[in-house]
Parts: sequence; C-alpha cells; structure tokens
Amino acid sequence: MRRSFSVFLAGGLAVGALAAPGQATAATTATTVAPAATARLAPYSSFEVSVKHTKRTKRGGKITYYVKAKNLGPHYADYYWIGGEVPKGVVPTLRWGGPKGTKCTWEDRWFWCWSPLRLEKGETDWLNFQVTLKKGTTGAATARLGVMSFDVDQGMENLSEEEFERLGVKGYHWLKKVKTTIVSPPRPGRPTRGYTPPPPVKEFNPPSSRVETNKKKDT
Repeated sequence: MRRSFSVFLAGGLAVGALAAPGQATAATTATTVAPAATARLAPYSSFEVSVKHTKRTKRGGKITYYVKAKNLGPHYADYYWIGGEVPKGVVPTLRWGGPKGTKCTWEDRWFWCWSPLRLEKGETDWLNFQVTLKKGTTGAATARLGVMSFDVDQGMENLSEEEFERLGVKGYHWLKKVKTTIVSPPRPGRPTRGYTPPPPVKEFNPPSSRVETNKKKDT
C-alpha cells in the first residue's frame, strides 16, 4: 500500500495540509524534535531529524545531502516517507542511496523514499542523495528535508487513496530547511580578491549507483 500511496505524495499534494509538529530550523546538524502536544493531536510516531549537506558549491556543481531520522515513538512507524523538497534549478536526474529495499519516487520538486519495513520506536532510517545544479542556477540552493508520516490505523492498510482522503487521515511532517551557497568564479580579467573557491563536495555516506529521474522535469 505504501508503494501506491507514495505516488499521491510525490507531487507534494499532501504536504501543504500536513501538520508540522516539529518544524525544523536551518542549522546543518541540529536535530528537530516534536514538542509536546495533546493526546488528541499527537502523532502516532514523532521523529528526530538531522541533515548534513554541502554548504558551498560552484555553478553547475553537485550538492550531497544525508538525512537521518529516528522514531521517537510512542508507536512504531509504518506509513512514513523520508526525503523532501529538492532545490530549484537542478537537472532532472539524481543519485541516491538508502537501506536495502528502499524505493524512491520524484515528481515536481518532491523526492520521497520508503522502506518496506516498519520503523520501531528508537530505530533509525537514513537517506543520502546528490543533485547536480544547472549551470544557470545562482545565489543559494534551498532544500527542505526530513520525514512525512500518516496515522494509519490497523485494518486500513488496503484502503484506496480516495478513502484516505475521505476519512481525513492525519499527516505530519518534520522538515529542515538547509541552504547551499553557489559560488561563481570571477570573470577573466576581473580581480580575484575576496574570491575563495568552494571545497570539493563531500560525499556523506556516498550515494550508490541508483538513479532517479524526474520525468516531468519540473526542477
């Protein structure tokens, strides 16, 4: 069910309406934890999210992200996705890596991955991926990465996507905003004072050879 339901999520159709119990900050390695909530509004599972990423890169360069998510409970998590919104101005092909059995989908700017196994309280899931900037992309590349989850009761696993919407299944997200500065080298003949070339792109647990393509090319 998670496989088919992910298609509904990939375009970001549900993200705008999700509750945000743990909205993240822009700090690179800080964690995000859902604050206390009433029993009526608390999600079945809350997540602690951390993100490592490339801070500076050149025009047309690469950005590597490493997302780590820990289930804080109180229950196991089954209907959750790890990933998020990639920056604007990237080419429509990326490399990614994750635990064995992970699958991914990418539409518009939303890149979401899911594991076939449920995540018990205290367990951790992870994802890394690397995007390539278009040569015309300048300024800063901003991504929103983390976890999206839904409260799905037992016995509802085989319901259609339309039934999830009709029943008002609750969803939550824990997204961290991270920025990468895009450095443009000086033009020939221009002063180079103050220009520092970006360091080589770090590979945080390097993505494997697995490739995902955004067929709509809306990036």
